[in-house]
Amino acid sequence: MILYNITINVSADIEKDFIQWMKDVHIPEIMETGIFYEYKFLRLLHDSDDGSINYATQYFTGTIDQMMDYEKNHAPALRAKTQARYKEKVLAFRTLLETV
Repeated sequence: MILYNITINVSADIEKDFIQWMKDVHIPEIMETGIFYEYKFLRLLHDSDDGSINYATQYFTGTIDQMMDYEKNHAPALRAKTQARYKEKVLAFRTLLETV
């Protein structure tokens, strides 16, 4: 199993909009790619020094080849939509993990 984890730093002034957009638009678009079979959307329980809020979105897929397909054929357009909507108010850090 491959876990694609995206940790997202969100400016407090857009938090409500961000949550709604993630639930109604962005996560469904990612799941519609057919690459991932499950996801979790989580809020980190610690506060940032600058008042921003941190979230993690975790997507689960079966193989690294499926993940590479997502990176090549889907991720660029989906990331561009997020960037266009929120600009510097949302910053993301991505990691790939594999079960051992």
